Amino acid sequence: MPKTPEQWLEETAPTKQRGLFKLFLGYAPGVGKTYNMLSEGIRRFSRGENVVIGVVESHGRPATAELAGRLPLVPRQQLVYKGTTFDEMDVDAILQLHPQIVLVDELAHTNIEGSRHRKRYEDVMDLLDAQIDVISTMNVQHIESVTPLVGRITGVIVRETVPDWVMQRVDEIVLADLTPEALQARMRRGDIYPLERSDRALANFFRPGNLIALRELALHQVGNVVDRSLEIYMEKEHMENRTPITERIAVCISSNPIAQYLIARTARMAQKTGAEFFVVYVDIGRDDSPEYQRTLQENLRFAENLGAQIVKTKGKKVASEVAKIVHEKHITQVVFGRSALTGWRRFLYLSAIHEFLRDAPAVDVHIVTQEPK
Repeated sequence: MPKTPEQWLEETAPTKQRGLFKLFLGYAPGVGKTYNMLSEGIRRFSRGENVVIGVVESHGRPATAELAGRLPLVPRQQLVYKGTTFDEMDVDAILQLHPQIVLVDELAHTNIEGSRHRKRYEDVMDLLDAQIDVISTMNVQHIESVTPLVGRITGVIVRETVPDWVMQRVDEIVLADLTPEALQARMRRGDIYPLERSDRALANFFRPGNLIALRELALHQVGNVVDRSLEIYMEKEHMENRTPITERIAVCISSNPIAQYLIARTARMAQKTGAEFFVVYVDIGRDDSPEYQRTLQENLRFAENLGAQIVKTKGKKVASEVAKIVHEKHITQVVFGRSALTGWRRFLYLSAIHEFLRDAPAVDVHIVTQEPK
């Protein structure tokens, strides 16, 4: 019997390696993350797709609970911890059922002891590895690198976090957005927390300044994911020339402890302009001693703590390797350090800068003076 067109398409279609990961990102409770996630699940379910709820937290909100009631629910796993019974998402049951799409609320949630994994995002990775698409939700303050800044802004210590690499795994991101004024109005109506808690929340976490700053952080994170998606598309389509849309600042460092001054200075520049922050180290074979390796690792750890993306490479010349990285990562600004150089050392330094400018695409260059310790 001849094959149907559908059978031919099925045979020639590329094999799906992992599930697709979609995230509704918000900046505060009540902006509509879970509502939007459920609304999309219902739309896709109505089109005939196999959608189930892995876990949804309605927090007593009637509209959210009503939407959740329209979709099949995988019963939660009950676990007893210190004499109390807790409900957690049943990952094994979902894997056995193997739906097309599973809805997983509150990505940063910490599972109770005895669960398959300690964190819910680890459960999500198992589902994605099983070629199940996942739609999830999270607020921006739970991203690990953002948490210290959120603490300084709001005075609230966020204890449940998600590593930044999880954001790198997101295929599609949607900002669940609401103006701070509208969010405060929802709070006053009791749509987010019970009315007896509203006044306290409005005077603390939900202050206008906090909400504006958190919203800006969320917009920045969405921009990062969108920008990465554009990069992947352009690489796939072999598109060489790209006009940078967002600022990307990179600083070149060595194993010298003084590099931490450069890293901190560049981090402040990136934070003020909302730019992505990169730290570049080129191994030219001069940092092999244990002492140099120790200070290098200290510098890189310091950079990671400030939210930098680390780029390490090997080569014969720093200038040419940095120029390549600027091209590959679409860097828009580069920071070089300069000590009090004299004589032939000054000549070599300036020659390297000129060589970089010759080889690099159009990029702004900052020369930052640093005094040796």
